[in-house]
Amino acid sequence: MRELEELPIDSLWTGGHVAAPNGSPEAMVGLARLAALSSRVQVGTMVLLLPLYPPAIVAKQIADLDRASGGRIVLGVGVGGEYPEEFRACQVPIGERGPRTDEAIPLLRRFWLGEPVTHHGRFYSMDSVRIHPAPIQAGGPSIVVAGRQPPAMRRAATLGDGWCPYLYSPGRYARSVASIREFAATQGRALDGFDWCVWVFCNVGTDGRLAREQAARSLGSTYAQDFGAMIERVAAAGTADEVLERLCAFHDAGARHFILCPATGDADPDPMIERLFRDVVPRLRGYSAVTRAARRDA
Repeated sequence: MRELEELPIDSLWTGGHVAAPNGSPEAMVGLARLAALSSRVQVGTMVLLLPLYPPAIVAKQIADLDRASGGRIVLGVGVGGEYPEEFRACQVPIGERGPRTDEAIPLLRRFWLGEPVTHHGRFYSMDSVRIHPAPIQAGGPSIVVAGRQPPAMRRAATLGDGWCPYLYSPGRYARSVASIREFAATQGRALDGFDWCVWVFCNVGTDGRLAREQAARSLGSTYAQDFGAMIERVAAAGTADEVLERLCAFHDAGARHFILCPATGDADPDPMIERLFRDVVPRLRGYSAVTRAARRDA
């Protein structure tokens, strides 16, 4: 962890499941570990499957972690659904996952004010419940909404502080940005300070073909499907120049916060991470700076 935090990065993220076939760790436990083992960067969940959890528990855990970490927590939330057994395990009907999340997000923000909350909704009901002490961050940590479909975009536009899709192409990302802006405009929301994130599976290799094959195997084992024909659309894999070109395309599509996840399969990820931060990330930062300057001068 110390080695990762010494890299030129701004954040570290953990995902997680309760009862997934691939034996994933649980997201809140992973977040607590990141918070304890880091001291400089933001740490966040990507994602916490919010409908599986009582909002009061999430509010309390996040508030405590935010205080313990010095105000470095970001809460990334999603609705899941790819593993129905998780919803059976947590006694949550899978068809309610979206509405539960829509009700829970505003409730979290109310809890994080540290004042008594009375709420009687479709899924959650309580009288004068106070979660305190409040998080260090005023009003609580940012809530970044993850997903792939229009309901998640609407959720991000109306309830979230950011958007983070995954397994997207740059073109699809650009279309999601336009949709979110349209949804927000209908609500009179300007999206000032909105965090435009993207989760990108990466593999930087000296042999571009091998890097793409490794990435396809890695994603195939995670999602139990063949990624061979689509890896070039949904990941950044290849030589350093090829990966840079792909990430710059996401930047042009509107992404500003890149969450880069190694996709090396059974291969040791350390050499890939070294190449990523030596040969790609500095050039991506330079591209971003030049693009911002050009837009200011336009």
